[in-house]
Amino acid sequence: MNTAEKERNKRLREVKKENARRYRALKKEKKRKIPESEYLTRMKDPDNILEIDNLHTFFYTDVGTVRAIDGVTFEVPRGKTVGIVGESGCGKSVTSLSVMRILQEPQGQITGGEIRFNQRKENRAINLVKTPQKVMEKVRGGEISMIFQEPMTTLNPVFTIGRQLDEAVELHSEKMSKKEVAEHSISMLKLVGIANAEGVYKMYPHELSGGMRQRVVIAMALACSPDLIIADEPTTALDVTIQAQILDLLRDLKNKINASIMLITHDLGVVAEMADYVVVMYAGRVVEQGTVQDIFHNPTHPYTLGLMKSRPNILGGEGDRLYSIPGNVPNPVDLPNYCYFHNRCDQCIAECDGPFPEMVALSKTHKVACYRAAKKEVQE
Repeated sequence: MNTAEKERNKRLREVKKENARRYRALKKEKKRKIPESEYLTRMKDPDNILEIDNLHTFFYTDVGTVRAIDGVTFEVPRGKTVGIVGESGCGKSVTSLSVMRILQEPQGQITGGEIRFNQRKENRAINLVKTPQKVMEKVRGGEISMIFQEPMTTLNPVFTIGRQLDEAVELHSEKMSKKEVAEHSISMLKLVGIANAEGVYKMYPHELSGGMRQRVVIAMALACSPDLIIADEPTTALDVTIQAQILDLLRDLKNKINASIMLITHDLGVVAEMADYVVVMYAGRVVEQGTVQDIFHNPTHPYTLGLMKSRPNILGGEGDRLYSIPGNVPNPVDLPNYCYFHNRCDQCIAECDGPFPEMVALSKTHKVACYRAAKKEVQE
């Protein structure tokens, strides 16, 4: 064994030892009884349903620490839809899993920041990062629900649709009888546009098409009238016609129950159609955020500009190739101490060699983390 291999094995042993220490600390924290005063908080803006403030979510692996979410901050106003966009691996889904507190532990852990949730039903605000599991079990599904990316893996293949819907309702509606629960489940299937609701209630997931399964998953997410719906790529596995139907359905249902939506997608067309606000993420950080008009009419960050240029253009000439952002996303185990987009950016200036840029406000709603944009704003 040469010197390099010895050093590598030594480093791996140190990483595993440190990870074991963190796992023990997490296990000890889980056993601790958390008083209410520790997780009660105040919203910065009472009109927000969710406020994510400087969130850090890391995965402690045998090869090093993966900084999946590295200081994310954004808000979800009440009754609005916030679209989170970015290429695969930028941290969109990990952000949603952090809000729901369903990270794969002990590897995945929230290491810093706050997730403030406005509990309208309880007339209080809580910090989801510190909220004990027993309280989270009531919040999860009842006040915050999630539409997962793949409906076939979301639904249990060995239980009927009715049983799975009933379970979701029973967990948060203890006073309802079994008959009332069944009637409510069937009414939810009708609400999402399933014509043969009574028949589908008795079916198994494999007996339904992809679009029907997605509707069932949406019905399950809306069964308890949540205040916040997290939709993680809700139309990825569906054909274009069904996609349009599902998006129309989500929009209508949001208005009916007066809920907010956190829409996670890489489809800019879906964002333009559905969202009120847009958050652009790259390598675990927010690089630009603003209203739909801000992002689509005045994109400022070079990464956002790259995403906009990569959209298909039906007016383009025959044979035109789609634009592709050059280079690769940096390794999340060993992120640089400067702008993560630095090595892929064709608009770098001298300041870009410094530390990661702070978020700069271009207007009341539009913010960007870019030295070039900040310098341009000052000059103007």
